[in-house]
Amino acid sequence: MTTESVSNEIQTRLNNLFTDDIDCKEMAKIIREVNHVLSLCTMRRCETIESEIKNIDDNFYWLNKLAEILDPYLEA
Repeated sequence: MTTESVSNEIQTRLNNLFTDDIDCKEMAKIIREVNHVLSLCTMRRCETIESEIKNIDDNFYWLNKLAEILDPYLEA
C-alpha cells in the first residue's frame, strides 16, 4: 500500500466527480455490484454474466471514469 498523498488536482477531480456526476453512495454500490458479478462469474464460470450485462456495461463506465481521475491514462 502506498503512503503517497493525493495531489490537489486529483482531489479537485474527485470532488467534481462526486459533486457533479455521481453520488458517493452510488459509486460504492457500483463497485460492490461489479465485485459481486465478477466473483460469481469466476466461481460459476460465467453462468451469471449474461443476466448482468446491463449492470456491467453501466458500471464499467463509472469505474473507468474513476480510474481516469485517479491516474489519467486515456487522456491526451
